[in-house]
Amino acid sequence: MYPRQNITEIFSTFLQFEADRFSCWATDAKLHRSIKACLNHFPSQVSEDFWAVYWHKQAQKSEKPEVALGHMSAYLQESCYWTVYRLMPRLQESINKMPDFFQVAILAVPKIVKACNLDVNGSIKAYASTAFGNVIREYLRQNHEADLCNNWGLLLKVSRKLLTESLQNAGLDASTIERYLLAWACFESIYLPRKFPKLRQREAPEATTWQAVAAYYNQMRHQLSSPTAECTKETMERWLTECGNHVRKYLYPSVRSLNSPKLGYEEGELQDELIDTFDSSLLTKWIQQEEEALRLDQKNKINTLLKEAIAKLDLNAQRLLQLYYQQGLTQQQIAKELALQQYTVSRKLSKTRESLLLTLARWSQETLHISITSDVVKYISTILEEWLQLYY
Repeated sequence: MYPRQNITEIFSTFLQFEADRFSCWATDAKLHRSIKACLNHFPSQVSEDFWAVYWHKQAQKSEKPEVALGHMSAYLQESCYWTVYRLMPRLQESINKMPDFFQVAILAVPKIVKACNLDVNGSIKAYASTAFGNVIREYLRQNHEADLCNNWGLLLKVSRKLLTESLQNAGLDASTIERYLLAWACFESIYLPRKFPKLRQREAPEATTWQAVAAYYNQMRHQLSSPTAECTKETMERWLTECGNHVRKYLYPSVRSLNSPKLGYEEGELQDELIDTFDSSLLTKWIQQEEEALRLDQKNKINTLLKEAIAKLDLNAQRLLQLYYQQGLTQQQIAKELALQQYTVSRKLSKTRESLLLTLARWSQETLHISITSDVVKYISTILEEWLQLYY
């Protein structure tokens, strides 16, 4: 898979598969227009980290987050791909192929974006990579459980909360869900009062059992908010079969691509429904506020980090820094003050500064995800020197 080259591509293109392998990057027209408009207003903002944070915030705050989530889904394509790629050797027994797992994981982007706290997690990509792996593992667990259970076993294992979510996900109205839940409760009470082995492949109830379930339901139906007429055993069997099917679909949903055709239309794809809610004036205000808040936050974190690092130094090293930066003594004067050789003072001073520099460099790499190069080390060293002079 060849990498995307610029901000426009990173935030508006989606990975395409052919024969279970990467084929190409497909451009979403609406997302392409959106990110181009942003870059035209702010041509100097060419950092993908900046725009990732921006679209993450937009997805969290906007009343219509569709475009922001579209950009985040595009941005996280590589993270999703490589997470799935690393997991594939462990998934050889599955009938699913890499594109299937990729689609399962990428569909979780809205939940991942909502759950990601940048103040805690730092990098969106790092958090998403872990989350994608968890999504696939949970998908396999649910799939495995659904495959092991027939409908009757599934209904006996499912909780009321999960059954309710399954029926709501199927789009059933409140009164229908209420009837189905009562039917399920009667089924569970009559068919299996307690747990026992071989629950997953429980045999289908006999006609006498369905009659008993229907009788119990008819006895309890008056507690419904809108009681209906008495039900037959055939109705009970049909309702419970539908419940089992809805639970199975909820636990093991079919995967649909954004490139799937829109239902009822000869042309067009699902991704065409994305709405462009770009507002340049709001963008300007938000970027300025974010940049100022980000700089202040980083400054406070660096200040705290270095203070704690100095506190962990031995007393001799702390004394050396005070004499050099606070009192402004030269190395010769410090050597005389401490009854040491000048080269010893120079070596200890360099070693102490290197210790602080290493602490700051590691923090920058782990928290800001900055690649440590020689130029970056020089820049961090300059920041450290300025901070020491101001601190003392």
